[in-house]
Amino acid sequence: MRRLIVFVIALLPLVATAQNVKIPKGANEFTYHQIEYGEQNDTTEVYVHRDNDVVTIVTQKPKGKLIPGYCQTVTEVDYAQDSITVNAYYDDSIYFYRTGFSRNDLEWKKENGKWKTSVNSNTLEFEMDEKAPVNVNPLPYYGLNKGVLRTFTRNGQKRLVLAKAEKVDWGMCGPLKVLLPSRRVSPRELDRIMKERLVVTTRIFDHEQICWGKANAHIDGGLQAVPSDTVLHYAGGTLILKKVKLPRLPHHYQHFVELHQQSNGDAYDRTGSLFIVTPGFFEGINNHPDSLPVFTGRDGQRYQGMMATGSYQPPIELVRFFTPFGVGHFNERMAGYGIDWRDETFYRQEITDLYYRCMDDQSVCIGIWIGNYDAGGHRVTVDIKSYPNDYVWEEPGEESEFPGEVVSLFNTCNVLEMAGQNYGKLFATDSLTVTFRLEDIDQSAELRYISTGHGGWGEGDEFVPKTNTILIDGKPVFTHTPWRQDCGCYRDLNPVSGNFWNGLSSSDFSRSGWCPGTATQPVYFDLSPWADGKEHTLTVAIPQGKPVEGMFSHWAVSGVLIVEY
Repeated sequence: MRRLIVFVIALLPLVATAQNVKIPKGANEFTYHQIEYGEQNDTTEVYVHRDNDVVTIVTQKPKGKLIPGYCQTVTEVDYAQDSITVNAYYDDSIYFYRTGFSRNDLEWKKENGKWKTSVNSNTLEFEMDEKAPVNVNPLPYYGLNKGVLRTFTRNGQKRLVLAKAEKVDWGMCGPLKVLLPSRRVSPRELDRIMKERLVVTTRIFDHEQICWGKANAHIDGGLQAVPSDTVLHYAGGTLILKKVKLPRLPHHYQHFVELHQQSNGDAYDRTGSLFIVTPGFFEGINNHPDSLPVFTGRDGQRYQGMMATGSYQPPIELVRFFTPFGVGHFNERMAGYGIDWRDETFYRQEITDLYYRCMDDQSVCIGIWIGNYDAGGHRVTVDIKSYPNDYVWEEPGEESEFPGEVVSLFNTCNVLEMAGQNYGKLFATDSLTVTFRLEDIDQSAELRYISTGHGGWGEGDEFVPKTNTILIDGKPVFTHTPWRQDCGCYRDLNPVSGNFWNGLSSSDFSRSGWCPGTATQPVYFDLSPWADGKEHTLTVAIPQGKPVEGMFSHWAVSGVLIVEY
């Protein structure tokens, strides 16, 4: 058991300059202003208590209700013992580490009365009052232990300023000694623990198998009847879904999808999609793609569930990803090839813009699909990680800080492929056209657009750049050419990629917006100029290539309208 010293110190008024602060003999209480982002009025207090050779440093605790995982840190500096002890004080325990404070690896020089050094390309300046009758530095790690710190500056901006120094007689109201269970850790381990306890993790799928050959589930009663926290298999097992309740968090949190994937027997690069299941699309999942709204192209083919209608929305795509050639499962077979194969693919993508408008405080049905006909298929784990940007818990009210809506306009990524949904081949003879209406809004409306081209031969659209054109009311307004030329960077994810006589691998080749083992980043188009309350048409036109030797090109495009009022 260790003893933690906790101080309750009153807030002190802002002092104009650190040079005006007088340091009396025997001073034992010091207050610093910690300045954020260079703004003098955006400060927190740092309190320093000196008891002979021991200095205790406490940062002001934020006011109000605090987020889960917040801890109070207390640093104890013992000049006589040349030691620093950092305590992370949680409600249930204390983590701590102890170290020395002499940084002998730093090169110091003194200019204009200030000590200067550099750490990680950052220029640090310490203005020390070396004539002060005591030694106090709230940043003891750097080894400057003579005198009192007046100002600390990083890269030309003041970060810490002495605001007050005084001699206080604590009397009977001295430091409170608290006993709590404690665990000694290393500095890096404590840093990791403190950060991890702040992150809110929601597990969606846990090492689930996506493969061909599983029986389809069937739920009577529509999407509302889907049981929570139950993994359901559809499209022969190549699509799984699960209804989860996501935490309702203050709107300063940022949200990321983390997706881990390994081959469980499938050797090929496959298209994958993580998406929100809309009520209308669930009918096609639960029954058959032919139950979805159908567009019949000039080519005579039927395209199911790809475009929004008055009462139907396609799935809302969160992440488009592509599996590499057999990562994990085939690593040992290719041992000795001279490449250290990775164990899995890891995809990480921010989804904050979608989270608050269609996932906050709801039971949301999330699906994931990997197109394959392999009995082993793939294994996936999916988390949503939520990171705070403030220590204060702002209770989410009925009126959202981000009022608005998300409307899925189109999605030709055929996640029901193995149940009979057609490929996005319509661009060869047709353009994809939907209608939208935006009321008069003050801030923004954006189209979140994901596009990847496919067609697996030399002249197929997978390997030929094609310009995607977005037209509004028949007039071209945006263009985007999906193309990746860095696929060779992911060679160590592709143990059974095809290899050629000249040393190249098929996974090296540039592709239309994707590489084996990567996620495709969405692009955004500003639709605010059409926020006039009128109905407009939005058209996607792509010069899709013609079939060659029985093989065809197709495009997986998805568009989500994000409206912020």
